[in-house]
Amino acid sequence: MIIVPKTRGFICLTSHPEGCAQNVKNQINYVKSKGSIDGPKKVLVIGASTGFGLASRITSAFGSNAATIGIFFEKPAAPGKPASPGWYNSAAFEQQAHQVGLYAKSINGDAFSNEIKQQTIDLIKADLGQIDLVIYSLASPRRTDPVTGVTYNSTLKPIGQPFTNKTVDFHTGVVSEISIQPANEEDIENTIKVMGGEDWEMWIDALKAENLLAPGATTVAYSYIGPLLTEPVYRKGTIGRAKDHLEATAFTIADKLKDLGGKAYVSVNKALVTQASSAIPVIPLYISLLYKIMKEEGIHEGCIEQIQRLFQQRLYTPTEIPTDEKGRIRVDDWEMREDVQAKVAELWKQATTESLPAIGDLKGYSTDFFNLFGFEVPGVDYEKEVDEMVEIPGLQA
Repeated sequence: MIIVPKTRGFICLTSHPEGCAQNVKNQINYVKSKGSIDGPKKVLVIGASTGFGLASRITSAFGSNAATIGIFFEKPAAPGKPASPGWYNSAAFEQQAHQVGLYAKSINGDAFSNEIKQQTIDLIKADLGQIDLVIYSLASPRRTDPVTGVTYNSTLKPIGQPFTNKTVDFHTGVVSEISIQPANEEDIENTIKVMGGEDWEMWIDALKAENLLAPGATTVAYSYIGPLLTEPVYRKGTIGRAKDHLEATAFTIADKLKDLGGKAYVSVNKALVTQASSAIPVIPLYISLLYKIMKEEGIHEGCIEQIQRLFQQRLYTPTEIPTDEKGRIRVDDWEMREDVQAKVAELWKQATTESLPAIGDLKGYSTDFFNLFGFEVPGVDYEKEVDEMVEIPGLQA
């Protein structure tokens, strides 16, 4: 079939297998171009099919020759209906990994569930013995607690008072004002249950109980802080409370890993175009201004550049891992530079529908968005028919 992008709001309903495959190859080539990393050898990535999770799997495999197991919840293709982009990404990754003799297997299902945790445990026992790096990179709007069976939905709301600010529809370029009503206590608690550290800790507990964590094992979860501009709706809103919980959980997990000589960290990453961030009001406008400045300064990074730098310059260096006053690894350091943030704040005041094409990088935002789904990728012929029915070689039944 010939596959074209079909969008509804901040999501794209279609994805392109060859575009996704080319994206994965581009990321692999980037990691290889930066040289080998004396890093992990047996890696579990929970949330491995897109964004930072996919970049972590690629960096582990092609930077450190690591065996990888990826956990994700993706939709396979049906005749005439493309798969989700994470499915095509994972298929392309495994094809590339297997071609060079790297172990790569995947499990598709609800990572919050006890069943998927058990299936993962069984696979590690059978194939790898122990894991030396666990990456936790889940982004889900809802979670069913495997103990109680209760399903929780996260919300994106300010706390205490309504939030009003500018945002942009990145499809049309129209800058408008948006108001978001504040959360109640239930909203806050539900968001913490979905996006906090509870499930990360459950994974580590389950792996440790089965003696599947190698001596010195490291686990890393991903977070975001962001600027003052987005603080009311992000870091000081419901998601921020969940991120606070995630960051506190790192210390709890670190204590549990002490007897193994293990470590647990939260890495604070840069603002990037992801399926999740596209849904957050204000963020698309902020990112389009940020991209313009960081590209002009020569310090712009995508997911793969961020994670390659995290591995090479933070996690796997001979020296102690540098952290901030709250024990977090910071690879948002270039985004949060004072000069960069001062320029964003100045441009923010000027941002209108008319001025944005000149002062922002809305095209870069839009391109990155469509790239997530395998569209607008250089070198791909979108006029020709492709087979939407793609298998993931190492997918476990």
